[in-house]
Amino acid sequence: MTASVPRQGTSPEEPEQPAEDRRHKIRRRALTLAIIVLLIGVPAGYLVISANQSRDSGKDKEEKYSATGLTAHWPSRLQQRLYDVPVPPYSKHLAYYETNNWRTSRLYVQFYTSNEGLERFLDQIGTSTAALKKGELAVHARDRRIVGWDFSGPGPWYGLVNKRKSPAPTHDIVVNRSNPDHPMVYVVSRTVP
Repeated sequence: MTASVPRQGTSPEEPEQPAEDRRHKIRRRALTLAIIVLLIGVPAGYLVISANQSRDSGKDKEEKYSATGLTAHWPSRLQQRLYDVPVPPYSKHLAYYETNNWRTSRLYVQFYTSNEGLERFLDQIGTSTAALKKGELAVHARDRRIVGWDFSGPGPWYGLVNKRKSPAPTHDIVVNRSNPDHPMVYVVSRTVP
């Protein structure tokens, strides 16, 4: 047997509310819809935009770090500072490639510069053009193979190994002077972490 619950009657003190007119009902529903869209739609839209930006960022990094061979661009300022490769301003045909492992980190850089740019570059890493030796291909065959450098073209070719005390990086440098006013410089900077 179920007990019936008595219903509460209307209070004689409360006035009866008039029925809601059509305009007020439409306005109330539109306001409710706008609030729902703002409370759900805006955060959902933000999540979609954020997810797309995050995914695109990952793709850019993946492309950068899965690249093999030289990337036609300036190395970052941080890379130039860590590997002590101060590329002269106004250099052209610039490309770089970085490798890292538990033993040695290397930055491969090539650039086309002026004689003044070459002198400034060598001075900033602690050497000079007088240290360049004709015919010396200071970049090892293994390093040449990694980035695809071929030093068999017209020369003359000059090179030097700039050995420095750790933790400063060591530089293997080859300079192609087939254009006497604008040498092409190839640098491998090695550092041991």
